[in-house]
Formats: sequence, structure tokens, C-alpha cells
Amino acid sequence: MTARALWCISPDRTELRPASAGEGVAVRALFSGISRGTERLVLAGRVPSGEQARMRAPFQEGDFPFPVKYGYASVGIATEGGLAGRPVFALFPHQDTYRLPEDALIPLPDGLPPERAVLAANMETALNILWDSGAGPGDRIAILGGGLVGMLAASLAARLPGAEVVVIDLQDRAALARSFGCGFAHPDDAPGGQDAVIHTSASQAGLALALSLAGPQATITEASWHGEGAVALPLGAAFHSQRLRIVSSQVGAIPPDRAPRWTYRRRLAKALDLLRDERLDALISGETAFADLPNAYAAILSDPATLCHRIRY
Repeated sequence: MTARALWCISPDRTELRPASAGEGVAVRALFSGISRGTERLVLAGRVPSGEQARMRAPFQEGDFPFPVKYGYASVGIATEGGLAGRPVFALFPHQDTYRLPEDALIPLPDGLPPERAVLAANMETALNILWDSGAGPGDRIAILGGGLVGMLAASLAARLPGAEVVVIDLQDRAALARSFGCGFAHPDDAPGGQDAVIHTSASQAGLALALSLAGPQATITEASWHGEGAVALPLGAAFHSQRLRIVSSQVGAIPPDRAPRWTYRRRLAKALDLLRDERLDALISGETAFADLPNAYAAILSDPATLCHRIRY
């Protein structure tokens, strides 16, 4: 099997190069999805040296900073074995053909189009975030950051009975937020007294605002990845008097209260199931042919309007 993949070769430079096809069941890629936040850090060479082992994507080739084959949202057709002819999802980089062990391939559930399934890895992250936040029915829930992960988290939070969910972003995401049953606010008009606050904007200003919006003894869930950046917080304000809590959320680990029952495969399969909602198609903000990707990749990642950009093979 001859395979080609997108390789990050230096800051803001990529090429299509030959890549290892791997071993196992053959898959022909149909689509893959760009996860803007993480892939932007990778392309910029900003993965901290102390985090490079933990930041490795499944089936990554090469080492940080460069050259590296990265990505983790591939949808394809299995072409042999018991899954032959079935659309499958894999946590695999941007590559046109590959082989994986059968247990690394998850068949798409009935009713989920392959075009939408590229959102699965980010939906898995959003599910983990909601678990970590402790948000429940009837809660006031603020999502700071209306990017892809923030919007997916908002779409899940809005499914909680009686929850009042507001998305907060500098960009106008009002129509998108409303389509998921959420409110929307500019940071200057963000409502306080929240029962749960989820921060996904990857900015110091966003996390500081998250602290100011939390009600007494509420939890702020930090779901952003800041890379090598340092973040200063106003912990001298109401942080102590209101007994606020900041907790981290990272998809690499299942929350301790669920770990005895949930496997990574079960969580990813549930994420795929949660994508059977046609409203989520609005989170695909663009599409590029694989052959054209090297010329477009840096611009896609630098555009703040990018949510999930889909690659067509």
C-alpha cells in the first residue's frame, strides 16, 4: 500500500510526503477533520518539550517539533476483513490510505454520515469536559469560547433538562448558539452567577473572565490548551472569598469517577453516537481537497472563523 500524508516540516510549512501505511486492516480515507487549536500549536512548533510525549497523537509519525505527521480525526472505508465495505472512524493523521488493527477502527453508527463523523474526536473531548465540569440539570452553564470544542460542549450541555446555557465569544456566534438551544453573549455582557463555567478560548483574558462569572463555590473547568504560554490570573479578587474551584479537563484521561466503568473505546463510540444530530453540520466551516491541503493548511489554522475544516480525499 502506497500512502501519502500531510507532514508539518517547519513553522507554518507543510508538504504531502510518503508515510508508513502501518499494519492491520486496510482503510481508504474519505475525510479527515482539522482540529484548529491543537494543530495550530503543532504547526507553529509550540508543543512544550516537557509535554511532547503526552501530546503525541495515536499513530503519529515523526517527532516534535518537526517533521511530524499529526492529526486524529479520520473517516474512511475499510476495504478488507470483517469490516470490509463499512465506514469507520480512526484516531489517525491526515493520510489517504492506511492500515490499523481492527480494534482501532470504530464502525460508524447507523444514521451518522461520514462527512459529519470527522467531529468525533472533538465530540469526545466535549463529552469529557462536561463530565469534568459536574454540570447538571437546571444549572446555569457558561461556555467561554465559541470555537469547535466550546460549541460541541454547549450542544451537550443544552441537552441537560432545564439547563440554561450561554456561549460567550468575541465573534458573533449567536445564530449558531441558538441553533443548539443556547443563549449567546459578548464578553462585555456575559452574565454572572453561573453554576458551572467551562473555558475553551485558550486565552488569559478568557480564563480571567471565567473566574468573574462563577457563582459562589462554583467550578471553572479549564479545557484550553495553552502550549508554552504562561497565564496570569486575578486570584486576589473573589477567588478565595467565593471558594471557587478551577479544574483541568484533558481528553487523555477519563474522569476518576467514570474510569472504573468507561473505556476509551466506549467513550469514543458514545461520541460518534452523539453526532447523530444534523444541527452539528453547521460546525463544518469549510472543506479542502487533500491534494490542495499544503497550500491552504496554515491559512485554515490562522483563521479565527475556522471551526472544523474538513479534508476530502
